[in-house]
Amino acid sequence: MKKAVQKSRIPTGKAFVIKELIAPYFDVNWHFHSEYQLFVVLKGEGTRFIGDHIQRFQAGDLVLTGPNLPHLWRSDQIYFQDQPELETHGIVIYFPDHFLNNAVFELEEFGLIGQLLEKSASGVAIVGKTREIIQTQMKKLLEKDGVGSIIQLLEILEIIANSPDCQLIADPTYVNLHKDSERDRMGLVYELVMKDYTNKITLKEAADLCNLSESAFSRYFKSRANQSFSAFLSQVRIHQACKLLQEDKLNISQICFECGFFTLSNFNRQFKERMGKTPLEYRNEFLR
Repeated sequence: MKKAVQKSRIPTGKAFVIKELIAPYFDVNWHFHSEYQLFVVLKGEGTRFIGDHIQRFQAGDLVLTGPNLPHLWRSDQIYFQDQPELETHGIVIYFPDHFLNNAVFELEEFGLIGQLLEKSASGVAIVGKTREIIQTQMKKLLEKDGVGSIIQLLEILEIIANSPDCQLIADPTYVNLHKDSERDRMGLVYELVMKDYTNKITLKEAADLCNLSESAFSRYFKSRANQSFSAFLSQVRIHQACKLLQEDKLNISQICFECGFFTLSNFNRQFKERMGKTPLEYRNEFLR
């Protein structure tokens, strides 16, 4: 299996870094870092984890994350099965938490950008017309260097800061309690769930992976993910079900078992609790 492109830190002497990522799948490592990150998906789909939030992503997904906000764009499992016709493509910009020494964002002219950077602590999804504009600007930025590149980055941030097409992602109360030493531990749990969500996953299985007792793991996971492990697992399965419902290739019962639910009644109940509608209502609404 080919390895995904790994992200790199900002070199000394550089104001920011922009990279084009083309790989069989996106970085599989759940992680956080001290830089701000603006990332757009140009090709590929899967599940996006930002703080305590889970959502499907596809081409066009555009997100600004603040320093030390945990995140992962996990490509669908099919991308890991040596499918030569499948690849992922994205553009990522990293700029430091002391970007332009921060003092500039206290000036009136940069006030809105400063507010945007504060909001990025919860992650900001950029949608609508603004998403199309920023995607084009990021492609142009790949070709720029010198002072012009910094000016263009500021223009990108200004467009986002002035746009109504922005949505906060993680719960505003979410706080990253993870230590650097815990990245691998949570990464293993995310990997387990994304690989095996179609099967039964027990609390003991996840706890053993982290070398914790079941009770200790339950407390640990809830304090880090803002929800119980069972709720997290259910949320992942529901989002996978949404994808299959949109594709309209399988019937409701098939989707139920394909996504790891073992009774149709339980699937319908959990889906309606989370999505506010039944699977059939969701599919019909999407197809309309």
